[in-house]
Amino acid sequence: MTTRQISPTTLSLESADRALDAGRARAEELGVAMNIVVLDGGAYGVASARMDGAALAAIETSAVKARTAVLFAQPTPDLAAAVQPGAPLFTIDVATREPLAFVPGGVPVTDAAGRVIGAIGAGGGTPDQDDEVASAAATAIAS
Repeated sequence: MTTRQISPTTLSLESADRALDAGRARAEELGVAMNIVVLDGGAYGVASARMDGAALAAIETSAVKARTAVLFAQPTPDLAAAVQPGAPLFTIDVATREPLAFVPGGVPVTDAAGRVIGAIGAGGGTPDQDDEVASAAATAIAS
């Protein structure tokens, strides 16, 4: 049977595994247990890892951060100003069926042509730590 590509927004399991390895390595360097989620370009899960001792809430928050990053094709902290009162996307979070998160820790993944093919979400540390881990994981896919 021939394997067919259903969508141009796929992200391979091999790439997702590289991302998880890089994200875990960065989290270990920071000394914090994290949850890391890899989504494809359709915002569907490819892989995830919860490090021993990671906060249980990080399971959900890391997935929501990744989902937000892939849907908006932007790192989540870059969107924070757009969702403030009076800003163009204020109340966008009530217009979607699934939750959105406009805090650090969500990073889109792009291919060589600049198309968004997925996203990484990380949670369990401070906002800066979450962002560092997600960025390290995304960089591992791009390289």
